[in-house]
Amino acid sequence: MEDYLKLLNLPQQQAVLQKEGPMMIIAGAGSGKTRVLTYKIAYLIQQGVDPFQILSLTFTNKAAKEMKNRIASVVGEGLAKSLWMGTFHSIFAKMLRSEADKLGFPSNFTIYDTDDSVKLITSIIKELQLDKEIYKPKQVFGRISKYKNNLVTVRAYYNTPELIEADNAAMRPKMGEIYQHYVDRCFKAGAMDFDDLLLRTNELLARFPEVLAKYQNRFRYILVDEYQDTNHSQYLIVRALADRFQNICVVGDDSQSIYAFRGANIQNILNFQKDYSDIKIFKLEQNYRSTKNIVSAANSVIENNQTKLDKTIWTGNDEGEKIKIIQTYSEAEEGSFVASSIFENKMQHQLQNTDFAVLYRTNAQSRALEEALRKRNIKYRIYGGLSFYQRKEVKDILAYLRLIENHNDEEAFKRIINYPARGIGQTTIDRLIVKANELKVSLFHIAENLDTIEVGINSGTKQKLSDFTMLIKSLKIMSESEDAFEIANHVVNKTFLLNELKKEDAFESTSRIENVEELLNGIRFFIIEQQDLEDGDTSLTNFLQNVALATDFDKEDPEAQNTVSLMTVHSAKGLEFKMVYIVGVEENLFPSAMSINSRTEIEEERRLFYVALTRAENQAIITYSLYRSRWGQFNDTEPSRFIDEIDEKYTEFIGKQRNNGTSTKTSSFLKPDIFGSKIPDTQPKIPLNIPKNLKKVSEIRPKTQGAITNVQIGNFVFHETFGKGEVLNIEGVGPNSKAEIKFEKAGVKKLLLQFAKLQLI
Repeated sequence: MEDYLKLLNLPQQQAVLQKEGPMMIIAGAGSGKTRVLTYKIAYLIQQGVDPFQILSLTFTNKAAKEMKNRIASVVGEGLAKSLWMGTFHSIFAKMLRSEADKLGFPSNFTIYDTDDSVKLITSIIKELQLDKEIYKPKQVFGRISKYKNNLVTVRAYYNTPELIEADNAAMRPKMGEIYQHYVDRCFKAGAMDFDDLLLRTNELLARFPEVLAKYQNRFRYILVDEYQDTNHSQYLIVRALADRFQNICVVGDDSQSIYAFRGANIQNILNFQKDYSDIKIFKLEQNYRSTKNIVSAANSVIENNQTKLDKTIWTGNDEGEKIKIIQTYSEAEEGSFVASSIFENKMQHQLQNTDFAVLYRTNAQSRALEEALRKRNIKYRIYGGLSFYQRKEVKDILAYLRLIENHNDEEAFKRIINYPARGIGQTTIDRLIVKANELKVSLFHIAENLDTIEVGINSGTKQKLSDFTMLIKSLKIMSESEDAFEIANHVVNKTFLLNELKKEDAFESTSRIENVEELLNGIRFFIIEQQDLEDGDTSLTNFLQNVALATDFDKEDPEAQNTVSLMTVHSAKGLEFKMVYIVGVEENLFPSAMSINSRTEIEEERRLFYVALTRAENQAIITYSLYRSRWGQFNDTEPSRFIDEIDEKYTEFIGKQRNNGTSTKTSSFLKPDIFGSKIPDTQPKIPLNIPKNLKKVSEIRPKTQGAITNVQIGNFVFHETFGKGEVLNIEGVGPNSKAEIKFEKAGVKKLLLQFAKLQLI
């Protein structure tokens, strides 16, 4: 037995050693699935399988790279380099480049990202003179994306009355027309969007049996990671490729299927054993990540789902601390608690910022958390913000590179035709678009043939357009002999783009120039990396494909050094942290108000909560607020149903009573000195023990139609903006009376009582 097999437990070994036939590895959270998948591929190679015949599909390039490095440590770099390993989109893009001519596309087709697609749809909506408030570009793009992921082509759309009726009911009767224009314009531009990479691969395999046979013979062993996240289109491709030899291994966890909004279909993993009669199933049920309390708490929640595969996750780790459940009054207090708790734990347990993660259901929740962390001087990083490749100056250079590579790229042309400014206005661009659509050719074709095509522009503008097309064509010739770095360097120098950036505000200018420098550094590293590969490709085409298909965590951010991670639960999947805070665990927020209309939706939200809990290694802390502001107004909230679903054996409630009315405990965060307040212990505390079976606090507090003006010194009050406070002094009488109030967070404020809208507590 190989040495690496000794590192595996018995179920992991069994999964690795099963060589032939269809198999499903049900891998619970923290059960070492990446290790199993890695060693399984290494084992296949050691058993004589040609690495060129192994296809391994992942959901991030980073995961693929890490796996390939691990495999190389076992079988050697030479063999590992020959693997077809990467994301669905990157692997299928590679296949499509080889076969693009069969579908009428150039092999160097551009890959449009979401921003490009939305801009193109915006242009189409404008050209069709449709109301953009009804046909909102992002919503239209989302609808088209859903069509494609369900293999609904334009023809299929028009042959499906239900879809047409649904769009008519939504007051969007021109959806089919927009879809047709969008597909035509992408084809004319020699471009595919992300969804096309799946749709066109399905088309390729369905229409050309010889192509299907070619790749079936090539990929005799297929392994799919995170199978629960595959959509219908991905499922069909994998099934088709594996149909001949049926050596297919899928790895996943139905309890972590949380991407239905992106088209993921949990039925793919639930029904996998129905697709293959002789399937072998392996269950990885030992969690190596989390404490017993965390694993048991997560199990007690997910047990409430009816749609699931049978498995029992357990761990041999320590008991660990109970799940702490914290009640706060508002999101501001919630943020203050999280920041203070992180600060205290860092001091008491010598932890780093990177040991902490704060997870939330929606990105909007980060504001209060950011403010609190800044006050504590705690460095943080928000995942899911503007990625490096989406920054304007980076996208500008990439647009030049895209147009050099593919002259028909319409969105790239429109982005850079007058950047840096070269005296070509929007009127000229609009005339080029009209003529290009009329002749069904690209904008670049019109711009380089103005001597023979009449567009209605003056000679000076014609010359500027001619100079631009000559620049692009000269760089194209250069790209045939130079690598991607040299071309990018020429673009920066020949367009005087840095001079343009230096004209901006000093701080912005420095930051943007640094981003350009970082882009060039990135291209240089890409070249070096490709030169080390057996089939390395330093071309501009390959670099642009890598950029277009980069996933959120593929690029290391230098700003991420020693920072607390703030992210949505969706972004946290696959990650782990010593301490995890799950905030805003309230009804209509988590679970989302948008996802409580059916059992299917609730079960997905519950799986999302399960994922949040299982990110924690040592401790998980859950917070919820009694009030949360929406559209500037404080609204009553109630704790999420998911809190009640955690078996009480594994929880410690702080500042609240559970339904059975058991006594509460007092947390250190509720002591006045945690927020710097010096209220003596003898003073009355604001009541926090509110059982669910009693009325809400909002119903207990006296409310008046007008302003409360009868407050007295010593009263405790609540203000929508400043929170809780104590009245220290009253000045004046009648409508002009003022109250001096010491708020726990905002300090001392003087408020005019007739406008303050105070509530007595």
